[in-house]
Amino acid sequence: MDLVVDVEGLTKSFGRARALDGLDLAVQPGRVHGFLGPNGAGKSTTIRTVLGLIRADTGRVRLFGADPWSDAVRLHRRMAYVPGDVALWPDLTGGECIDILAAGGAGLDERRRADFVERFSLDQSKKVDEYSKGNRQKVALIAALASDAEFLIFDEPTSGLDPLMEEVFQEAVRERVTAGATVLLSSHILAEVEALSDEVTIIRDGKTVRSGGLDELRRGSRTHVQARTRRRPDGLGTLDDVVHLQVTESGGHQADAGIDVRFDVGSASLESALDAVLAAGVTSITVRPPSLDELFLSSYSATGDTADAPS
Repeated sequence: MDLVVDVEGLTKSFGRARALDGLDLAVQPGRVHGFLGPNGAGKSTTIRTVLGLIRADTGRVRLFGADPWSDAVRLHRRMAYVPGDVALWPDLTGGECIDILAAGGAGLDERRRADFVERFSLDQSKKVDEYSKGNRQKVALIAALASDAEFLIFDEPTSGLDPLMEEVFQEAVRERVTAGATVLLSSHILAEVEALSDEVTIIRDGKTVRSGGLDELRRGSRTHVQARTRRRPDGLGTLDDVVHLQVTESGGHQADAGIDVRFDVGSASLESALDAVLAAGVTSITVRPPSLDELFLSSYSATGDTADAPS
């Protein structure tokens, strides 16, 4: 199937500042694609280029197979965009803003609109200047999610929303993707990206660092194991791929006495490590693959560039 977004070797400079330096991004249709990087990595510049708001210096960018710079008007009828800081018309009501946003884009499904207005608990009759940041965000989200857009771009979409509304947003995205839409999601809330994304692209200094499905990105990364055993496990310390091993006694002579075992292990030694733990008489065990947070931080640890990492 043709890519919805096909970016290859993209470069863009603003004066002496290099915002994009050979960036690649491929978004498959009918999927949620997470787009991650710390502040200044080039995410917003990439999104603005895909939207046709700025022109790249070199490289290729295609949206639905067309050039977003020269064909922006037609392409914008097939997509919707929600930034992290929504600017609306202060003298209009929320409902009037939704109407205007829909008229300038892919149109609106009124049944979906009514559903999302209720689920996001938005009072459409209030003027925008009476809204909190979270309610302004709801207006833009409803306009995008209730539209007939084939491609939805979200850049920090849940900024200002409480956890309950974040959950509503995630449910709505899943529904739209099930119905055939494609989503590009950029967010500093990595748990949100992990919960929704089929694929993830991580960028740094305007370049693509890692890209692929979460299972693919986890290959080569270590799994965390935490267990309580009746006896000390044998052989864990001799496995090359086991690191951060901690074995401690707990509980003394009480009924819940046992051995607490913690370690990280690579895929090559995972089976052998688990066999050693199970042979020691397991009373409880947790095996957890690396989270997206850990994968993200590992992409930056080589340069120590974690100061502005998503949290």
